[in-house]
Amino acid sequence: MAGSRSKARKRALDILYAGELRNETPSASLDRWIQEGEPLSNPYTVELVKGVAEHLQEIDREIREAAEGWTLERMPVVDRNVLRLGVYELLWAEDVPDGVAVSEALALVQELSTDDSPSFVNGVLGAIQRSKAGKPTP
Repeated sequence: MAGSRSKARKRALDILYAGELRNETPSASLDRWIQEGEPLSNPYTVELVKGVAEHLQEIDREIREAAEGWTLERMPVVDRNVLRLGVYELLWAEDVPDGVAVSEALALVQELSTDDSPSFVNGVLGAIQRSKAGKPTP
């Protein structure tokens, strides 16, 4: 199952990345992928994109607070969207352990982004994870 979720994360990243390049919301990008007949065989892909779309403002606020010295706009598009997926999983995907959310995000940026991206993404997600640990659960 872990392998299928990793593939779902990569496909969700593809959707978020393509949508951002087209100035589409995550929901609009997902809808376009479905209309164009792209295979979305794993329901977790849809869950991730819809989750990011639903919580985008909160996710971006968390990233801004944790990414000291970096604006969202200055981050590479891949990193920004991997962070969005990672933050969604950290804060809203109750069936995903924090360590898995972070390691999966790192695997994506190691494969798809710059040499500096893994340490940057790890630092941002680590700060959000520590912040989450200090917050009372609702």
